[in-house]
Amino acid sequence: MSASITVRVPAKVNVQLAVGGLRPDGFHDLANVFLAVGLYDEITATPDEALGLTAEGPGTHLIPLDDRNLAARAARLLAERHGIEPRVRLHIAKDIPVAGGMAGGSADAAGALLACDALWGTRTQYDELLALCAELGSDVPFSLAGGAALGRGRGELLTPLETGGEFHWVFAVADGGLSTPDVYRECDRLREAAGLGATVDAVPDPEPSPALLDALRTGDAAALAAALTNDLQPAAVSLRPSLARTLEAGLAAGALASLVSGSGPTCAFLVKDAESAARTAEALRASGTCRTARTAVGPAPGASLV
Repeated sequence: MSASITVRVPAKVNVQLAVGGLRPDGFHDLANVFLAVGLYDEITATPDEALGLTAEGPGTHLIPLDDRNLAARAARLLAERHGIEPRVRLHIAKDIPVAGGMAGGSADAAGALLACDALWGTRTQYDELLALCAELGSDVPFSLAGGAALGRGRGELLTPLETGGEFHWVFAVADGGLSTPDVYRECDRLREAAGLGATVDAVPDPEPSPALLDALRTGDAAALAAALTNDLQPAAVSLRPSLARTLEAGLAAGALASLVSGSGPTCAFLVKDAESAARTAEALRASGTCRTARTAVGPAPGASLV
């Protein structure tokens, strides 16, 4: 057995997040177009007497280091599936913004599954790993897969998408987080308040944008910018009105388009090239509307052994 195994796993941005109506089970059907981007967490699995968790990096004081952490739950789930004890220490080196709508927790879960599978020699089939990911959370399968994909259902049913080139991004990182359940509840409330209704009977089934899928396939950043949408953005801005200033600051700095990433509060800006990314990030840091700004390129590979 190896002394330790390290897995690198990327952040994501939702280039389209179409949200269906509230289902009787409390969830929403999604048409969720994921793009993995080059901000990474690293999860290291080392043999130990019992399951333990440590973390380092920005924002790690905000994450639980017990069974509430998705990475710990991933290790337990894999061990249960193979009838073994989860004797492992997991160390998370975080670089994905915490509670930022970029699937950092989901990334850590996918990374823990892959790292423990390699450490324990359990040789789980990829399709079964994806199924375990789906048990852990809606975004976890994509964190394992990476690249670009359409997520159906709650986002866990993935269809890989073709991409025709690199897309350059700037991410404005906010102070503190937003609760994903709170953002979905606010989305429902805003729909009701607008007289549209919030249930599956009232809201059209979510569908991916053909123009957006075509822009991904051809690598056309300007066309992708014109097609970016996030149905949760009004709810995130309603709960945190200061996000509107962040979105405006990035556009004023020359970004092609802006949107809230997932349920927020990180704001994502699609830009023309690496030079534009550096300039936009510098302007956002100077704007006083965010804690910091990071640049990244997508698509990025999914969870992989280092």
